[in-house]
Amino acid sequence: MGFGLSARALVAFGLIAVAALVGYLLNHDVSAMLLVLVAGFAAVLLMAALPEAEQRAPQPTATPSPHAATSALIEAIGEPVLVIAGTRVTHTNAAARQLLGEHILGEDVRLAIRHPAAAERLVNAGGDEGHQPIHLVGLGARDQRWAMQVSALPDGRRVVHLTDSTGRHAAERIRVDFVANASHELRTPLAALLGFIETLSDEAGDDPAIRKRFLGVMFDEARRMQRLIDDLMSLSRIEAEKYRVPEEKVDLQALVEEVRAELAATPDPRGADLVVEAKAVPVVIGDRAQLSQLLHNIAGNAMKYGKAGTPVRIAVAPAGSTMVRLTVSDEGEGIAPDHLPRLTERFYRVDSGRSRSVGGTGLGLAIVKHIVERHRGQLDIASEVGRGTTVSILLPAAVSSTRNVTETQGA
Repeated sequence: MGFGLSARALVAFGLIAVAALVGYLLNHDVSAMLLVLVAGFAAVLLMAALPEAEQRAPQPTATPSPHAATSALIEAIGEPVLVIAGTRVTHTNAAARQLLGEHILGEDVRLAIRHPAAAERLVNAGGDEGHQPIHLVGLGARDQRWAMQVSALPDGRRVVHLTDSTGRHAAERIRVDFVANASHELRTPLAALLGFIETLSDEAGDDPAIRKRFLGVMFDEARRMQRLIDDLMSLSRIEAEKYRVPEEKVDLQALVEEVRAELAATPDPRGADLVVEAKAVPVVIGDRAQLSQLLHNIAGNAMKYGKAGTPVRIAVAPAGSTMVRLTVSDEGEGIAPDHLPRLTERFYRVDSGRSRSVGGTGLGLAIVKHIVERHRGQLDIASEVGRGTTVSILLPAAVSSTRNVTETQGA
């Protein structure tokens, strides 16, 4: 490695050489003279190399500017965030640019967030503390809802934070609709009961035929209320347990045959139309009582809405190495495609009049959906108008345990 020598280094070499020569003339010692020359030259070369080494030394890291730190901080937030100075947008994160557009940086915030409800808060430079969030509808997609919160920074800038509240609003709407529908469903049979009781308390109650007919109607309405209350309580219990995964091993083939026998023993003539088609499958991990309720609900629906005299098929078969498929199909009128996405909503009915006439509460498929979700399974409903409907459910299997069962048919 070479070094560029300065004039000062050359002078130092000269002085060392003179010192070595004087030492030799005084002592006539060649070894001492060489030692002085080598040590002196080495010292000069080392000193000449120091500035270059110092230049190669790592430089201290520059402290990031406050603006760069702000950008890095808000970029790490998953929800839309804007920083504004006055009414000008100075910083945005990726979520805000995706929602409002790439052009918003440097723009007036009232143009970036074009919403009448937000304008007053965005131009108000003070008094942000303690304000409730402003709810914005239609920002982004038409049905989206956002909660906008504005907070002041110590340097006078303000942070605009948008939180997606679409899901929370939908959940609240479902809750309100549920309470309203449940109240309506209970009020209808209760009104009938009160009316018939009032009629029987008058002179009409003295006629045995009228009394018998009215009491029959009252009994039917009371049973309707009982079914609804039972389903409401069942749905509540299932929802309360939704985060607790079942651990019981259930022989689904035996359970299917048990439910078929129970339905066939009822006065309903459709019980004779039930057909079970079972292949060898492993037992499933589940809650036996809830799976029995699931089977009663979907098989009961197929019996109600299928054509009289046509088979209602309940099939059990493997689905890959870790799942078991349960299907229930009927040969009824079928369901139009626009109704299918809403069938598992509480109290949703394709035909309200027919559903009530056959004793439906409007909660059967909602209960099925929640049972399947608790079992970490999958529910699918396929239907063709004029051909019938098939409900298909995938349930996790206990793959270590299998049982050979021959295909059976029940009548």
